[in-house]
Amino acid sequence: MAELKTIKIFDTTLRDGEQSPGNSMNIEEKLRVAKQLQKLNVDVIEAGFPIASEGDFEAVKRIAQTIKGPEIAGLCRSSDKDIDRAWEALKYAGEKGRIHTFLATSEIHMKYKLRMTRDQVLENAVKAVRRAKSYTPNVEFSCEDAVRTDLAFLAQVVEAVIDAGVTTVNIPDTVGYTIPFEYFNIIRHLKENVPNIEKAVISVHCHNDLGLAVANSIAAVQAGAGQVECTVNGIGERAGNCSLEEFVMAIRTRHDILPFRTNVDHEQIVPASRLLTTITGIGVQPNKAIVGANAFAHESGIHQHGVLMEKSTYEIMTPESIGLKANVLVLGKHSGRHAFKKRLTELGYELSDEDLNRAFERFKALADLKKEVFDEDLDALVADEVMRPAEKYRLSHITVTCGSFAVATSTVQMEIDGSPVRTAELGDGPVDATLKAIKKLTKTKAKLQQYNVGSITGGTDAQGEVTVRVTDGDETVVGRGSSTDIIEASAKAYINALNRLQSKMERIHECL
Repeated sequence: MAELKTIKIFDTTLRDGEQSPGNSMNIEEKLRVAKQLQKLNVDVIEAGFPIASEGDFEAVKRIAQTIKGPEIAGLCRSSDKDIDRAWEALKYAGEKGRIHTFLATSEIHMKYKLRMTRDQVLENAVKAVRRAKSYTPNVEFSCEDAVRTDLAFLAQVVEAVIDAGVTTVNIPDTVGYTIPFEYFNIIRHLKENVPNIEKAVISVHCHNDLGLAVANSIAAVQAGAGQVECTVNGIGERAGNCSLEEFVMAIRTRHDILPFRTNVDHEQIVPASRLLTTITGIGVQPNKAIVGANAFAHESGIHQHGVLMEKSTYEIMTPESIGLKANVLVLGKHSGRHAFKKRLTELGYELSDEDLNRAFERFKALADLKKEVFDEDLDALVADEVMRPAEKYRLSHITVTCGSFAVATSTVQMEIDGSPVRTAELGDGPVDATLKAIKKLTKTKAKLQQYNVGSITGGTDAQGEVTVRVTDGDETVVGRGSSTDIIEASAKAYINALNRLQSKMERIHECL
């Protein structure tokens, strides 16, 4: 077999992914994801958009100070102020810091958004690159909406920014518009018509509006691209980005026709996917490729027979290759603290002693209620007990009465800023009554926009997991709660969302 070309993986989960509705993270959550991306061994972590907010700046700065191994990138527009602010956060990464600046090059963007001519765009792009180069040799330039850009002008911009000193030039499909053979031809055109193209790595950043982000990224590397920009679980603006796990495993599985490799530790894929889901509260659909719950499930008798005889009949990769364990039963009520800590570490969690003690106490209580404790239970447990915002509101207990011929009544006792409060409310079912009581106690004006409930694992003793989306004005947050009692899980999720909303409002107020 011919030598495999290494494709760099540029992960933008914390920037493009975090920008999408419902996926916003605080600084500590971003740092947790960055540490898992370090374990995943991606080449570049795009940590955020430093000038966007004080929180984004601090997150990029903390990640630049903490993460070792991957390069740390920060996005910025092609303005001096943006570039200066980006380097202020990235400088702590030293030579591993990458300034990623961009400017739109398509006619539609230049005319309606930028109100600039081609000459002005070209001039500003070169100026931005030179400004960034004054801080670091590690500079990436993106031609926003490249696939809808006139090819001759695109080649002109690429040649100019490479002359100005960029080491990576990105040709993004910003709106998910292109299809594989067209994208292949765009990259090939640049390879053949930009005289200095070999002085820079061609990067691609594909959105999934037509469901073709992974296919387009594969076509691009076949045409000569050397870096793929992607996200865990494919999260991102609108329909999302190229899915990291799908691209990486496609490359790994089809070496017979794709002579490429990545540096990604593929056994960290599932831990990364689960951690992101735990933090954002947004799961992947069961039939999602690679990391979906059904990706390695077989119900058809024909399929079951084939897999029992020889796994490769219906499985083109092994569950173990992406970090799934053959033995899904992890721990039980007789398990000790060391085994518990070891399994959490394997799942990608690094907890302080205080957080570990709290999580272990919750685990022992859960193990008394459930016959089997699964990895998914541990993910939910850590999310519920550890990954919580500062708590203005805390649930003490709930008492519910309901039945076929009785109006549901919920009595809720909470602590608000440490002081106990209690009330009772009627409702259209026990969940409605409970959430009404919480809303009355907290005096919140936030609106519940979405309520989702599901079981984390199988069986009647499974933990119920509730995810809610709450809005207050322009601010939207996601709350998550789990319990073997679905009413309690609902209350926890709602209170978690209200605490997140409170923390978010406090951060906004501090920045004013």
